[in-house]
Amino acid sequence: MEESKNRKIKTCAYCTLGCKVNSYDTDAMRAVMEESGYITVPFSDIADVYVINTCSVTHISDRKSRQMISRAHTKNPDAIIIVAGCYAKTAPEVVSALPGVNIVLGTNDRKKVADILNSYIAENRNHALTYTDDDTAFEELSADESDKTRAYLKIQDGCNRFCSYCIIPYARGRIRSRSLESTKNELLRLAEKGYKEVVLTGIHLMSYGLDLDGVDIVDAIALSKDIDGIKRVRLGSLDPDFITDKFVKAVSENKKVCRQFHLSLQSGSNTVLKRMNRRYTAEQYKDAVMRLRRAMPDCAITTDIIAGFAGETDLEHEETLKFVDEIGFARVHVFPYSERRGTVAAKMPDQVSPEIKERRAHEIAKAAEMTQKQYMQSFIGRRVEVLFEEAQGEFLRGYTDTYIDVLAKAGAELVNEIKSVEVKEAYGTHLVGDIAEE
Repeated sequence: MEESKNRKIKTCAYCTLGCKVNSYDTDAMRAVMEESGYITVPFSDIADVYVINTCSVTHISDRKSRQMISRAHTKNPDAIIIVAGCYAKTAPEVVSALPGVNIVLGTNDRKKVADILNSYIAENRNHALTYTDDDTAFEELSADESDKTRAYLKIQDGCNRFCSYCIIPYARGRIRSRSLESTKNELLRLAEKGYKEVVLTGIHLMSYGLDLDGVDIVDAIALSKDIDGIKRVRLGSLDPDFITDKFVKAVSENKKVCRQFHLSLQSGSNTVLKRMNRRYTAEQYKDAVMRLRRAMPDCAITTDIIAGFAGETDLEHEETLKFVDEIGFARVHVFPYSERRGTVAAKMPDQVSPEIKERRAHEIAKAAEMTQKQYMQSFIGRRVEVLFEEAQGEFLRGYTDTYIDVLAKAGAELVNEIKSVEVKEAYGTHLVGDIAEE
């Protein structure tokens, strides 16, 4: 361990803001740091080093990132603070000027974090250093979570789509993919560690392979077929315009693929989708859903919706409400539109007031609550396969491949096992049932 002139640096705490990709990147940095000799402690502890992996998807995300930096500095003014992630990439000058910040990384330097820190300490630096990362090649990282039933595997980074409201292409750079060989090796490694379910994730997952010769997401999904330890493969967020017949055939014939598909919608109004620079219509979205449901009738369709996008009228909002009911989503993540400086949408006229955005978000959430309830109740009296994750009193809690939360009375020995459950009742966002006899 490198040593500064004043003290030995040995403990490190981590804070992640934002998406699952960020969580994966933090886990990868933690692994690199631990390999270099740093001891992981909770973020609430007084640590020698704080690594804060930031998000910049909205201005609120920026503010939360600054708050976490301030919290770390207040807890230990002598600590070395490393700021990584999207906010660090889009506003490096702002971040480096914040009190307590010592090292600013971008979105593709996670593998070097320990080397950069050790050099900083050895040189006894007293001012913030900003590193310009290379986002032209996929950074192959390995990460594990403490959850021993499900692991995330990042196979893609970057985005070329440039939706009018989104800063992420500027933060994450152009698309780049993990090689099939590396992806398979990671799947094998995760299987050996005992994970039963792997979630393939990325910034724009369906762009996987566009930078590789003759490779696409279907090839990555197929890698799990011959790996015995992996029982489930779950997919991250998908775009409806990539739901081809080839894709549907591949996922429906591969019994390891979870029947939950998170198809990003954002709006059920074609005019809003056009202003968002989304590359599909509501009709094309519905067609993608119908293709999946014809092949897998019980599959769960989940989504994201932005309420009150720039210029959204009452009529356009009503179109979205109607579309939510028409599709019958299993779950919807809805949030009010947040202006993001530096994006096209932030300069659009007729911005919607915060009060109207909040009201519309509430109305969409209520509509989605009804469709979720209907989907959940459709499983009462049926058997579902559940991968149990944790004990909760006399119950075990786990998830179906359609990502429904299930509770059943069982012993802790069934954690990380897949068992059939006879569903008796539906309560809110979870099902309750009994372990079925073999």
